[in-house]
Amino acid sequence: MKTWIKQGKVIDPSTNREEICDILIEDGTIKLLESQGLSNQEEIGEDTRIIDAKGYWVIPGLMDLHVHLREPGFEYKETIATGSQAAAKGGFTTICCMPNTKPVIDNEVIVEYIKLKAEKEACVHVLPIGSITKNQDGEELANIGFMAEAGICAISEDGKSVEDAGLMKKAMTYGKMFNLPIFAHCEDPKLAGSGVMHAGEMAAILGMKGIPKEAEDVMVARDILLAESTGAHLHICHISTKGSVDLLRYAKEKNISVTAEVCPHHFTLTEAAVDGYDTNTKMSPPLRGQEDVEAIKEALRDGIIEVIATDHAPHHYDEKNCEYEKAANGIVGLETAVPLGITELVETGILTPMEWVATMTTNPAKILNSPKGTLQVGKMADITIIDPKAEYEIDVTQFASKSKNSPFHGRKVKGKVLYTIVEGKIVMAEGELI
Repeated sequence: MKTWIKQGKVIDPSTNREEICDILIEDGTIKLLESQGLSNQEEIGEDTRIIDAKGYWVIPGLMDLHVHLREPGFEYKETIATGSQAAAKGGFTTICCMPNTKPVIDNEVIVEYIKLKAEKEACVHVLPIGSITKNQDGEELANIGFMAEAGICAISEDGKSVEDAGLMKKAMTYGKMFNLPIFAHCEDPKLAGSGVMHAGEMAAILGMKGIPKEAEDVMVARDILLAESTGAHLHICHISTKGSVDLLRYAKEKNISVTAEVCPHHFTLTEAAVDGYDTNTKMSPPLRGQEDVEAIKEALRDGIIEVIATDHAPHHYDEKNCEYEKAANGIVGLETAVPLGITELVETGILTPMEWVATMTTNPAKILNSPKGTLQVGKMADITIIDPKAEYEIDVTQFASKSKNSPFHGRKVKGKVLYTIVEGKIVMAEGELI
């Protein structure tokens, strides 16, 4: 069945197109894209599904480089099926799943399991990320070559850094050999210690142990130098400090192959949100100070940080309904990324609509060397349609994710995903999964 998207504002950073267009989808691909509108009824067909997109943004399907699907091993938090449904409701057509499952994604057998499970149960594209070391123990490299053949999109130690610099350098060498980016969680565990939030004024007021910014900055500096040495592509995950931004600028000036992502919570919230001991504000890296948030926004505006990723981290209610010190790190983010981005970045003039769209489409696609992230004729019809003016309050009870651990419940936002189209198939319409 054909789908005709009428009179939407097409925003496509891959072609720098921003204009009112009609799009015709057939057999999972974009068949026509016309700024003058479609009028040939014979070409459109009588049984064509019509989406009136007037007043809406029609953009390439969103891509999230940093998602925790928890399966296998932690299905009580999330599954490939429910995680993909959350992605669809959030406008994402492609998500990359992190390897901290049980067992860890550290060999080709688990990679194949993820791919087969996703093919059967997921409603969006799921790309597995392989672990850098076996069992994420940080002692011996995983079977990177075999995982590359099986179809991983990147390698990462996920929620921890590879402490052994020599081993990390070797991993980067393998990453370059197999054309895989290295997704790095940058944190020195010795400096982080037993901290549970940012080491700032709020930690002192609340009497909690803090994590200094240097814990991130030191590891960012090390990995940038290793990337320069090996020529590998380093992608810094969930950047959170001004110091890391400064180091990233240095790397860009030296033309080192480094990119970085930021999560919506790190440009929306500060350490002040922890006041009240809401465990939904506990995450890794922690919420930082106001100067860090401002530095991150400036880096987004300057294109120094190219990607917005969610670090979607679902947890069971009991893992958050406890003392702050004992609570699990992380929040769900797939279903709040669009409104937070539009509200905090576009509406405030920090990013243009085109620049914001690029951070979750074209730029992630470039990092993965993927043909996705475009609305060109002949390409796969992965498309997201957004009403940028819709105003509402975030309601976690309506999330498709199994977990509801979000600090944004009740927050007033602007920008709502209306349709998510994957390979020409409408998987979410008007907020409802199909």
